[in-house]
Amino acid sequence: MDVPEPVLWDTVLEERKASIITKGKQKKHLKCDIDSVAGCVSQRACVYCGARVVLNPVTDAIHLVHGPIGCASYTWDIRGSLSSGSELYRNSFSTDLKEQDVIFGGENKLARAIDELVAKYPAKVVFVYATCIVGVIGDDLEAVCKAAAKKHNIEVIPVQSSGFAGNKAAGYRAACDALLRLIQPGELSSAPRVNTINYLGDFNLAGEFWIIKNYLKQVGIEVNVAFTGDSNYKALKNATRASLNVIQCAGSMIYLAQRMKELYQIPYLNISFLGLEDTATSLRKIAAHFGDESIMARVEELIERETAKVKPVLDWYRQRLQGKKAAIYVGGGFKAISLIKQFREIGIDVVMIGTQTGRKEEYQTINDLVDEGTVILDDANPSELEKFMLEKGAHLLVGGVKERPLAYKLGIAFIDHNHDRKHPLSGFVGAVNLAKEVYSTLCSPVWQYV
Repeated sequence: MDVPEPVLWDTVLEERKASIITKGKQKKHLKCDIDSVAGCVSQRACVYCGARVVLNPVTDAIHLVHGPIGCASYTWDIRGSLSSGSELYRNSFSTDLKEQDVIFGGENKLARAIDELVAKYPAKVVFVYATCIVGVIGDDLEAVCKAAAKKHNIEVIPVQSSGFAGNKAAGYRAACDALLRLIQPGELSSAPRVNTINYLGDFNLAGEFWIIKNYLKQVGIEVNVAFTGDSNYKALKNATRASLNVIQCAGSMIYLAQRMKELYQIPYLNISFLGLEDTATSLRKIAAHFGDESIMARVEELIERETAKVKPVLDWYRQRLQGKKAAIYVGGGFKAISLIKQFREIGIDVVMIGTQTGRKEEYQTINDLVDEGTVILDDANPSELEKFMLEKGAHLLVGGVKERPLAYKLGIAFIDHNHDRKHPLSGFVGAVNLAKEVYSTLCSPVWQYV
């Protein structure tokens, strides 16, 4: 009996074609920063997820999820931010809304949950996250939090992260609004300190913030507070004492930086500590901002010293990885841009690249960096990722937890550059860690049996 050949449908919907370009074939600009197309299974995360990503690393806060118990599963265990102090943030608290709460409202249950938590854990701040169902039933988080703050004489801050109002980017903004409420300086606030920065958009995954903090300390620059890796209530309350904000993850923190410039006249710089090239460039940008020749000299010494340590190791990996092809699909544009440069450092070509929440100017930079024929796409769905990875012959996919099963089903190697990894990828040492991981997965003998 003859078996019919499978019919391969064009997996790109007409409405999605403006969000996908191939460099060199089309001159039009990529359409991005828009709502997902109805009917597509977007890889984007929800509003609540975006807010939780930003705020969860505040180590000594109570993080209370007002919603069904399932939403509370997004907790420290799938994030991995490290702390040098309090471990309270590793707990995930929930009001566990059920059918009766949906019908009659959950405000009383929320108030009781705050009372119980404050009695058990002596925190100075409680973040209360709204979820999709709260947006539907209309619980007044603002009023409940205000009453609780007055009752317990602590800060109880609502995070307006209910769904149906946008995507992960809206959650970033909701978290930034919550942080802006927290960092309001009091009447006795101190003046900004020289050569002191806030480090925005680093969440201390596997201790990455500590690596960068050590580099900066060596050249004479103090980190006032990180937003929000290894941060705490006291440090965040002093956030306006920094004389510069530097932003690692622009997607999550550009809004906060812009608001702090408007409100507190703190300038900001976009930087990236991923890969040798961007790490060196970022250190030089920060030193140049302060205009201190002694800092600039120490930065050059540090770059020379650290590069000498890792360059021979990266050269070894480049000889073995030369000619391999990578596909990249990550959350924000800054990471995608740095990864293009980082893969070049180890001899790998990027043949497909996309993000969940990239901005127009970031896609322009991506387009300038990649080779002719590279597919660039915004807010992709699994079918599109599969189509272009196969068409381009990618050997490796870089993504997050949602992309991992797709890569393995296609028999393609995978690198987690998102939340639940246990090794740092920032700084000079991070460049070596990435190369080591890429080599381990690409050159694994398992691919002989796929």
